[in-house]
Amino acid sequence: MAEIKNYTLNFGPQHPSAHGVLRLVLEMDGEVVERADPHIGLLHRATEKLAETKPFNQSIGYMDRLDYVSMMCNEHGYVMAIEKLLGIEPPLRAQYIRVMFDEITRILNHLMWVGAHALDIGAMTVFLYAFREREDLMDCYEAVSGARLHATYYRPGGVYRDLPDSMPKYKPSKWHNERDVERLNRNRQGTLLDFIEDFTERFPTYVDEYETLLTENRIWKQRTVGIGVVSPERALQMGLTGPMLRGSGVAWDLRKMQPYAVYDRLDFDIPVGTNGDTYDRYLVRIEEMRQSNRIIKQCVKWLRENPGPVMIDDHKIAPPKRQEMKESMEALIHHFKLFSEGYCVPEGEVYAAVEHPKGEFGVYLVSDGSNKPYRVKVRAPGFAHLSALDEMARGHMLADVVTIIGTLDIVFGEIDR
Repeated sequence: MAEIKNYTLNFGPQHPSAHGVLRLVLEMDGEVVERADPHIGLLHRATEKLAETKPFNQSIGYMDRLDYVSMMCNEHGYVMAIEKLLGIEPPLRAQYIRVMFDEITRILNHLMWVGAHALDIGAMTVFLYAFREREDLMDCYEAVSGARLHATYYRPGGVYRDLPDSMPKYKPSKWHNERDVERLNRNRQGTLLDFIEDFTERFPTYVDEYETLLTENRIWKQRTVGIGVVSPERALQMGLTGPMLRGSGVAWDLRKMQPYAVYDRLDFDIPVGTNGDTYDRYLVRIEEMRQSNRIIKQCVKWLRENPGPVMIDDHKIAPPKRQEMKESMEALIHHFKLFSEGYCVPEGEVYAAVEHPKGEFGVYLVSDGSNKPYRVKVRAPGFAHLSALDEMARGHMLADVVTIIGTLDIVFGEIDR
């Protein structure tokens, strides 16, 4: 009688469906997974320790790089923590701008996720469709901050600057002739708000296109229905948040349960799954894109009707305007002190959390009264989700491991922080 024993398989580090590097040690019985042991640390960037060596206002850019698919949402958590310690509240217009960009970021994240997840499972077209829309939203990032990815747009006390009155336009080149350029610039003639409004009108039909490709596709359903099932009780015990938790049927969303910024003034619904499988989590994220679109529309309407400041007026925390800085000695001193030494934050500890596209993103800050944080601890949603991988993958086939990593929507910048 031949002796049959399990064997160990190294899966990764150059890894399908994980944005970053993950080494999975899989114990296999034939092609069935008996145990999955995730090894992290291959990307380690020491973000928290680096943030403890710099003044508070110089670490906002590090937050962008934690989850590099949901940049501004990371900034929001960190900036909110600083504002709590300082006891300041940004102007209402700045809060609406933040919410609008949080939701633009949520759509950006879910587009990246649906494209990459479908690609991992074997559907190629969705990736190309999703990146077409990402391009428009990246242009909004660029218009407002000058950067397409790492924006550093949120600042303690508000946002870096108000929304621009014009959109960058395409110019004729060897890639685009004049007729192409005219078509590409058609919706770029007005302000950034006009451009975003135009996008919100078009976007629901794009989501319909993704659903046409995937939702009732029998191969997609075979690969996702009943895969990686998590019960509501187990989801809570394992610390799952965001679409991972809502896919299991728990209607928990920080935007509704612990509202921050201006979410309590806006009208939107929380999509919830029933079976807790990969397919339900897909449906939840697709519906979240539609809800984000609704929120953005409401923000655009409010921002059109309510001009105002986007930054507090305290030059101990917010830099003076460039023009003022060039004309006034006091403003120049404020500017110099702010960017060389920062500001001292009252002693204390604080935790601020936002409903990040992937789940609850929290920042725990401890201040000892100096200009640098004594301790920075990031509560990244992906870390808890990755720890659930072993339980979700047991009893599934090797090919399903890729599906499960895809449904977790993990990015290693925030796991190996």
